[in-house]
Amino acid sequence: MAERDAPADGDWLTSYLGAVVVVDLTEFYLAIGTLVAVGPDHLVLADADLHDHRESNSTKEVYVLESRQIGVRANRKRVAIPRRHLVAISRLDEVQP
Repeated sequence: MAERDAPADGDWLTSYLGAVVVVDLTEFYLAIGTLVAVGPDHLVLADADLHDHRESNSTKEVYVLESRQIGVRANRKRVAIPRRHLVAISRLDEVQP
């Protein structure tokens, strides 16, 4: 996002509100769901799939592509994620094969 496109409140994550996103987290986790809230210390996803990559036979990239094709495999109604664990975020529909 260019500097001139920054949200008025100054928090770059607010531009993702309402979108289905992929959140890459520290360690072995990723989360996929609808971003519904952004706070100073956390973000909240609804209808989310909190995924531990160690329990999977595929790479994170393959898992995300499958989620884009078949939909989010929600295992949480809501999940709050500490911002300190955020590595990257993108819209699920922008994930490319």
